[in-house]
Amino acid sequence: MSARRHLRAGLRIGRAEYVRSVRRYVGDARRILGLVVVALCFSWVLLFSIPAGFVFGRTASAVVENPFFGPAATAIPIGLVLLATLRTVERIGSIDAADLVLLTVHPRAIVIGLITAEIARLATWFGLPAIAVVAAFALGLGAPWLVVTGGLVMVPLVCVTAVWGYAVGIAILRALRRVPRARRILHVGWLLAVVGLVVGSQFLARYLVDGGAQVRSIASTLALAPLADYLALAFVGTPLARPMSIGAVGVLFALLALTPVGLAVATRLAAGLWFSDGTREGGTRQTKTVSGGFRPPRPFAWTKSGRIAWGQLVRAVRHPQDLSHLVMILFVAAPLAPTVVGTSGERLGVLLAGTGVGFGTYVAGAAFGLNPLGDDRPQVPLLVLSGTDPRTFVRGRLLAGLAMGAPVAVLVPLATVAIGTDPLDGLAFAAVGIGTCLAAGQFALGIGAAYPIYEERQFWGSETVVPSTLVMMTYSFVVGSGTMIALFVTWFAVTGHLTATVLVAAGLSVYLLLTAGISYGSYRYAIRRYRRYTVD
Repeated sequence: MSARRHLRAGLRIGRAEYVRSVRRYVGDARRILGLVVVALCFSWVLLFSIPAGFVFGRTASAVVENPFFGPAATAIPIGLVLLATLRTVERIGSIDAADLVLLTVHPRAIVIGLITAEIARLATWFGLPAIAVVAAFALGLGAPWLVVTGGLVMVPLVCVTAVWGYAVGIAILRALRRVPRARRILHVGWLLAVVGLVVGSQFLARYLVDGGAQVRSIASTLALAPLADYLALAFVGTPLARPMSIGAVGVLFALLALTPVGLAVATRLAAGLWFSDGTREGGTRQTKTVSGGFRPPRPFAWTKSGRIAWGQLVRAVRHPQDLSHLVMILFVAAPLAPTVVGTSGERLGVLLAGTGVGFGTYVAGAAFGLNPLGDDRPQVPLLVLSGTDPRTFVRGRLLAGLAMGAPVAVLVPLATVAIGTDPLDGLAFAAVGIGTCLAAGQFALGIGAAYPIYEERQFWGSETVVPSTLVMMTYSFVVGSGTMIALFVTWFAVTGHLTATVLVAAGLSVYLLLTAGISYGSYRYAIRRYRRYTVD
């Protein structure tokens, strides 16, 4: 099969993969509802970005001369390679019905198809909003053709970063197959990298604002001039254009030459992954004998719900990818990092106490409650048909979440006493943390049981089920808002700024009744869903 036929077959595979992914969303009413909610939640970003882009275009005079243009131009290909690597390890490291497809077409065609489909998916999600902002900037600049020139400049860059990122991702998957124990190290490393990236970005933003000349000096050092000159070609024919340099032309030819080379490397690595069996570490399989059975420690061993909770915790330790959805809290808590570092005295203790309560409350419900029916696949039919009351399974998940979140919500406020927080204030925040953790755990079980997700997907080379995005966003908004109200009321109460009036008493009564009623109602609904579970 010639290269042209490989390309034609790859484009057909890419089109089929993209259409199938679109139909997967369009064919499910619940997913459509989730997409609508996500679009509404993030529409305010476009409503702000599009007018801002237009105004920036009207006032822009020398974007390419900005000291941060070079570092940004250097960071773009690095970010694209990392994104391609992540998506390869997470999703497109293999194709469905691989036994049939590999006997039908060349691996090069499959690689082209998978990369093309993923570029189309990402372009649908992020490319369209980006084009809208760039178009607004181009209209403000008076050069609408900037959208076309910018696209022509980005296409070679996207292609070369996509194929080389795919090659790196396939190499990681081959390493994981040869050394299975490295997967756990990779999970921990990925989590630490995300934490460092999210938290570090907050300090970087403040440093960029306050750094001044020192920041400009570092930015000029990190910039790759030829790459910046190449991206500046997007402004050809506009008031922001600058003369074409030899470095820009050299980068263009390098991108065009590295794309087929990267495709060949990716094809060779992918063929080695798809046509070979993984080797086990040590060369032979060793059978481990376990004596004593499953013995949960006290106090988990006292009740059947406690033993179920211990089982959930043990499974989470053995399969940490099942808790990957907890990373969402980092994007909420990261903006607090610079504030915590810049705070001192008694305020630091109160801030840390509130942060501990908020973090523990989120984990108490999100860890095991956002997809109870989906997490127990495929054992759900066996569980609901057993002699154990469904209430016991629900309580087991609730206790498992509390075992993870409540210690943080209680111990962190108490620990702040060592840095100057009043002991009564620490006890007050700890008591509030217990209540918010219990309410969050019950509420999570209800919304998770209402919208279960059973389909597994690849995440860092492992099969796992992630709760629905709609459920996670709803949980984050409701629990985050409720916890913030509880923390503010607690802070006003311990500082003496909360006056006991009829209006305050009525407001607190309504808040407590709504919190307790919605949480307990969600808990009862989760039990009802277990009892009425049917096997299709």
